[in-house]
Amino acid sequence: MKLVKTYGRTAKTAADLIASIERRGAVSTAKVEPVVRRILADIRKSGDAALKKYATKFDALKKNQPLLVSREEMQAAWEATAPELQAAMMIARGNILAFAEAQLPQEWTITAAKGVKTGQIVRPLGSVGCYVPGGRYPLPSTLLMTVTPAQVAGVDRIVVCSPKPARETLAAAWLAGVTEFYRVGGAQAIAALSYGTATIEPVNKIVGPGNLFVTAAKQLVSTECGIDMPAGPTEIVVTSETGYAPGIAADLVAQAEHDPETLAILITSNETLATEVAAAVKVQAKDNKIAKQSLAAQGAIFVTKTVTEARELTNRLAPEHLTVDSHDDLKWVSNAGSVFVGDYAPQSMGDYISGPNHVLPTGRVGRVRGGLSVLDFVKIITVQEYSRKGLGRLGPHAISLATAEGLTGHAESVRVRMR
Repeated sequence: MKLVKTYGRTAKTAADLIASIERRGAVSTAKVEPVVRRILADIRKSGDAALKKYATKFDALKKNQPLLVSREEMQAAWEATAPELQAAMMIARGNILAFAEAQLPQEWTITAAKGVKTGQIVRPLGSVGCYVPGGRYPLPSTLLMTVTPAQVAGVDRIVVCSPKPARETLAAAWLAGVTEFYRVGGAQAIAALSYGTATIEPVNKIVGPGNLFVTAAKQLVSTECGIDMPAGPTEIVVTSETGYAPGIAADLVAQAEHDPETLAILITSNETLATEVAAAVKVQAKDNKIAKQSLAAQGAIFVTKTVTEARELTNRLAPEHLTVDSHDDLKWVSNAGSVFVGDYAPQSMGDYISGPNHVLPTGRVGRVRGGLSVLDFVKIITVQEYSRKGLGRLGPHAISLATAEGLTGHAESVRVRMR
């Protein structure tokens, strides 16, 4: 394997660089974990006092400004939004809603044996916290991506937390019908959602992307509050042999402008394509300060000996966003958050308008799960029902298994109902 371009990254060999990328999840959050632990402990101990202290320091909360955003403020933001942006938000929400509805799991029952029915019922979570980043850029799309599937699932209480919420984000909240929105972010918001304060009641689960501090906080509170996944910083891998070089470069630059920690990689066995993409990235990132910074720290192009090697490396990295050449390539993809197929599917479409969720697994979590979906907001509860004859048919087998395990009480609980 050959490194054609690393945009400033240093590594003795390609293998060294790949190993460091594979360790990215644990290494990244470890850098901020001590600070995050102190914030979590402070919120847990002092509640609102600590929350307002951090919100004033980090989230530009003004003196005497309430943490809770009123519906009137959201409505005013919507009315001040340009009609073309209103239309875009409505289309995006419609597509997200339709996709989530298609994802809803179904209730069903089967007959395991005569007189024995088994199945599942589906129930929504009672409450969720949706984290919407609000630092470098306004992200109304993230509000729609997190709130909408929760609504489709039937969640009763949906709480949004966002630092320094932009007008666009407040407008999206109005469109989505959000009633509980707090202007607080970072690890302090995660702590409040998990532990609760006098102002913010705790939730059952926290979802949404964030920076390293948010990601570390979510991981640390996950022992007592559900979370979706580590979702940030952004990652992009393009695995291509025949792709359009300017389009590939544009996707790499687009995702790189999210955050200086963004991982941006091209994997190919086509050295000509690699060289063309490297040149195009240089031109397209010229005036994009954050993208240039990200590419310098986290960008790389790998040229593999074979197509098979390129595919194997892609699945090892388990990227958040993955672009491939054709629909046939989906056959070899096993680890990715969301896949974009062909030259006419820029990853930015998935960020905003397509319908599939843009809250996606990072840090190689794509090995074990996909992106946020309506499934994150429901519980699958299994159900078993026996008639007397059904118990008579399967009961003796359960008694045999219980006896083999030495669990006599288990065996008797079946036996007593069979008498």
